Amino acid sequence: MKNIKFIIIATISFFIVSCDNFEEINTDPNKTNEVTPSMLATQVLKNTYRFWNPNPSDFTSANLFNKHTALLETDPNPNQYYYSYWPYGSFGSYQRLTDLQFMVDFAEGSQYETSYKGLQLFLKAWYGYGATLSMGDVPYSEAGMADEGITRPKYDKQADVFIQILSDLQKAESYFAQGENFDGDIMFGGKVDKWRKLCSAMQLKVIQTISKKATSDQKARFAAIVSAGNLLEGNDDNFKLVYTENSNARHPMWNGEDRRLYTGISELTVSILKKYNDRRLFYFAEPASAMIDEGKTETDYDAYVGAPTEMGAEQLALDNAAGKYSLVNKRYPVFLDGDPMLYFTYSEQCFIIAEAIEEGWVSGNAQEYYENGVKAMLKYYMDMPHTADYVHGMAIDQVYIDGYFVDDAVYATEGSKTGRLHQIWEQRWLIDFFQGNGGNYHQFLRTGHPVYPLDPSTSLNPESPSVYPKRWMYPEDEQTKNPENYQKAINEQYGGYDGVNQVPWWLQ
Repeated sequence: MKNIKFIIIATISFFIVSCDNFEEINTDPNKTNEVTPSMLATQVLKNTYRFWNPNPSDFTSANLFNKHTALLETDPNPNQYYYSYWPYGSFGSYQRLTDLQFMVDFAEGSQYETSYKGLQLFLKAWYGYGATLSMGDVPYSEAGMADEGITRPKYDKQADVFIQILSDLQKAESYFAQGENFDGDIMFGGKVDKWRKLCSAMQLKVIQTISKKATSDQKARFAAIVSAGNLLEGNDDNFKLVYTENSNARHPMWNGEDRRLYTGISELTVSILKKYNDRRLFYFAEPASAMIDEGKTETDYDAYVGAPTEMGAEQLALDNAAGKYSLVNKRYPVFLDGDPMLYFTYSEQCFIIAEAIEEGWVSGNAQEYYENGVKAMLKYYMDMPHTADYVHGMAIDQVYIDGYFVDDAVYATEGSKTGRLHQIWEQRWLIDFFQGNGGNYHQFLRTGHPVYPLDPSTSLNPESPSVYPKRWMYPEDEQTKNPENYQKAINEQYGGYDGVNQVPWWLQ
């Protein structure tokens, strides 16, 4: 890798010497002619965390996975069933591992070297986590090694992938602990202490994700991380992509009023928010016009009606034309710098730990973690800009937050463990409303709650309409690019059939 770098530099130097006059005339003084670690960090982070295709149509489709919203058009969208018009996963993120290696190489010997090493390992773990949850066994130990001659990487067993991910997150944390604040970071502004906390918290998420398979050692590691306390401390530590008024960094829903008119809040979302008397309903949705016509006011919870996601597309479209459903809030298409995309929050961390306490993995007060998680998300919306004129007179304030835990919102300490877990999972699910990141789907597969409505007569699962898909198929080109390893993976996991309903190791 270093030899490649020196060859590139030597070639550029030769060109500069040979064309000195040409460069003097044509060099743009406002642009750099050197590649730096910070430039590579910015580019990789942008490509990793920006919405894959920032337009309102794709963004609204991407929000259908988790049943927060419903499509109100006559043509059904397979994204409502974790399926797609292109039902294949991708190893495309692994291509960024080469740029990350260059980033580390260019930082060699500098005071920021360990920080960039931490970023490199964190992102590799992030890519591997997404890939293995999407497909099953995937390349990891040999991923991103094409420059070293490995163009057909082996597929590691899923259990081993998770072990390696946890190891890389632990190593990344140690690098950030030794590192200094660095440039090029669009997520945390280069603050190594925040990256370090995230590396710890992500280990908790990974271990809990494989709760059906977690070993006693992994559960003990979970408890040790909680005990160490190097974790997110509040909303200021949320891992998020912030949109700006720069048109190149705008919210994907901006200028998407036409799409908003066919995007309803789901019946599932409305029912959970109403159960908790949760004012996020007024931040997420508009009142149904038919209910306003009947005399309801926009401050009335009963003015908000969710669309049944399991209903046939034609009936949903007809009902929408009649104003029967609440559409997503009018604020979403208005602002270039709309709601940030949340990838990991202090609230989610609280809910992860609350569940672990209920399961006996770690000691502590589950109610306290549950309440802290809820209050943090409510405060997140209370502090969010661009909401004052869009929340229907039902703004979240500190008085409301302080009085939230009444009736069904009270943590069910006198109830069943199942009931308490349902509260935790519902609040965790609400974090991802209209985020476009598909974040909670795998938690739904793991827990089965909240229950995603399913009608086999309207399901778009092509192989088994009575269930939700468990995975994506492997990239289609793997059959030609890496055929032996591809075939070995599907033979060993899925009896030779690469299908969307096959059950990967972590769910068995």
